[in-house]
Amino acid sequence: MLDAKNEKILMIGAGAVIGCIAAVLVLFGNPANMGFCIACFIRDSAGALGFHSAAAVQYLRPEIIGIILGSFLLSLFRGEFRPRGGSAPMTRFLLGFAVMIGCLMFLGCPFRMILRLAGGDLNAVPALIGFVGGILLGVVFLNKGYSLKRTYSQKKPEGKMISVIAVFLLAILLFFPSLLKFSEEGAGPGAKHAAIVLSLAAGLAVGALAQRTRLCMAGGFRDAFLFKEFTLLSGFGAIFVTALVVNLILTGVTPGTYFKLGMAEQPVAHTDMIWNCLGMVLAGLGSVLLGGCPLRQLVMAGEGNTDSAVTVLGYFMGAAFAHNFGLASSGKGPTSAGMIAVVIGLFAVVCIAWVNLKGNEKA
Repeated sequence: MLDAKNEKILMIGAGAVIGCIAAVLVLFGNPANMGFCIACFIRDSAGALGFHSAAAVQYLRPEIIGIILGSFLLSLFRGEFRPRGGSAPMTRFLLGFAVMIGCLMFLGCPFRMILRLAGGDLNAVPALIGFVGGILLGVVFLNKGYSLKRTYSQKKPEGKMISVIAVFLLAILLFFPSLLKFSEEGAGPGAKHAAIVLSLAAGLAVGALAQRTRLCMAGGFRDAFLFKEFTLLSGFGAIFVTALVVNLILTGVTPGTYFKLGMAEQPVAHTDMIWNCLGMVLAGLGSVLLGGCPLRQLVMAGEGNTDSAVTVLGYFMGAAFAHNFGLASSGKGPTSAGMIAVVIGLFAVVCIAWVNLKGNEKA
């Protein structure tokens, strides 16, 4: 068992490796400022599986599969695979759905928010402010007794189910790609991707490192506000610094846009500060109520947490719904339907938080 100092060193080291991986994936084909984005990659995967028909964002991302399997394999190796669940699964599904709506308003998860900052995209600044604001609101509910109650032990096959699904999807991608939908070259971010083997290896590494360190941005701010504990945040600080350094190096030595300071004409981004902020308020609040950001939920699903697996399904459904009904933003900006969805999402998530306060359960 590592002491607090060594845990922080490990966290910073893991963050540095993850930041480097994310930046290098752009060099090998992933969209700019999107070397790794849980929300965007789940959206692309949902499109590849036919859950939505937005032609620009359809590709079964091996990184998502890799995160689940990397977490699963390391948790098995370390004796930390413990199937558990039963803590308000439908509520978690709805919270996952809402978090995805917020992320697709901003066009990125908390992970991509940091990577966009590292690429010089200042549109991520109001998003970061909103994300922190949402977490602060979530902390208020935590202090007032919010809880989705305890989990219960599950059978091992139940905990392994999402990893089995991940292997099944990987097999389809490798051997039966004709069953999937793919964005045509030049159609949009779904058409930009690194080689399958490289993407899968990156996902496995990130999944294993995040499993070992419990890396979570929402959890990092939550711990900072509640306990003045900054270990988790130090990991994302390392991701930012490393990705920034790699982007600056790549900008100087190879063709391509890896770092561009400003707000205008950023890749897969829009400049509406208000809705960038509000989208991430929803994502931050929902993530605190869930007990982790999208990256953390994928990792916990790999560890056997069936509630997190249900949350991941909520992410997929939220992504599909957002694109089928015109809620997701684009480079042109947010849609009117998306704005309405974020407002409804904020209201719904606050209601969920209030109902689950200690003493309010009967309501």
